[in-house]
Amino acid sequence: MCESMDEVSQAVLAKNDGLAASLRAELAGRGVMVVNLLSSPGSGKTELLARVLARAVERRVPVAALTADLATENDALRLARSGAPVKQLLTDGLCHLEARRLRTHVEGWLPDPTALLFVENVGNLVCPAAYDLGESLRIVCMAVTEGEDKPLKYPTAFGSAHLVVLTKTDLAGPAAFDATAFDAHVQRVNPGVEVVRSCARDGEGVDTLLERVLAARDGGPVHRPPLAPHPHGHSHGPAGEGAEGSAGLLAGHRVP
Repeated sequence: MCESMDEVSQAVLAKNDGLAASLRAELAGRGVMVVNLLSSPGSGKTELLARVLARAVERRVPVAALTADLATENDALRLARSGAPVKQLLTDGLCHLEARRLRTHVEGWLPDPTALLFVENVGNLVCPAAYDLGESLRIVCMAVTEGEDKPLKYPTAFGSAHLVVLTKTDLAGPAAFDATAFDAHVQRVNPGVEVVRSCARDGEGVDTLLERVLAARDGGPVHRPPLAPHPHGHSHGPAGEGAEGSAGLLAGHRVP
């Protein structure tokens, strides 16, 4: 039975990877680079993304954002204040996005010209880490209030990141956050990855993050994460959702 579930999981991810590769090629042909933002709930990634979008609009960078949640359009309303085109994607209870669903929402909506498409994934560091969305850049965000051992608890998410962003740095003191230990834990699961410090409240790290994304878009060197096994194999979503919502075991997967 375990072998059967493993085989189903691998088939699900293989199908998703094929769709993701196709979507990445199609969007690249249109001059669009996808940036996938992962984090747990409450990391502050929505506010940080809002600041990045506003700065991109200010600099006349053609940018758009798609934000995913199980319910409400609250994040889309917040992000839209930046002046960038924004669309809400409701997952109907699924804890992650998949390439198929992203393609459906991008088709017929993504404005021309768009150079950068930020995808704010569902707040979850487990399931979304297994699914390539067709992104060229994967960024994992974590708040200092979550604890410095987070990278060790979620090695697949942090191990598959091209860039790690530490948020809410203004709370590091009250949270007794051990920055040295955090940096060591990040490097343990993803040697060589850059960590950007940020505080959306005062704007720290906003320009740095945007510059890193623009550099990747313009062909600059991007850190390539090591292969990282997914520690879980389990069912996602209601019955009848189909193969793409049924399993999540990752073995040797990384974002190209």
